[in-house]
Amino acid sequence: MKYEGILPIGSDHAGYDLKESLKAYIRENYGNDIMDVGCYSSDSVDYPDYGHAVASAVAQDSEKRLGILICGSGNGINMTANKHQEIRSALCWTEEIASLARQHNNANIIALPARFISEAEAKKIVDVFLTTEFEGGRHKTRTDKISC
Repeated sequence: MKYEGILPIGSDHAGYDLKESLKAYIRENYGNDIMDVGCYSSDSVDYPDYGHAVASAVAQDSEKRLGILICGSGNGINMTANKHQEIRSALCWTEEIASLARQHNNANIIALPARFISEAEAKKIVDVFLTTEFEGGRHKTRTDKISC
């Protein structure tokens, strides 16, 4: 099953080009409405501004909404998103990690490392993220323990 909701997406300057490419790819292949929270150029910006914006948008309906974040390493923007109580953001650089993040961790945001994956790899990772379902069961018991 594919994700059909509004898809918040954000990046810093290092992820800007990949974000723009993924927006077009997602619209063409999934038809999702994209909520682009920035940034809007490759001029230097602070990744937390966009990590918080996507996390806030996803948190409004954290059990149904997914989001995408992109920065140079994926780390900073991922750490920012995970400061939000309702968010389970996963740094993913392979399809398998993205699949497991959805299946086992019910990740509702994916963070991509723009400087370490190709555009083709990013598209495959996004495909997996948007089409993989949470398995629940023993994994739900574990994810319920994440929030404190």
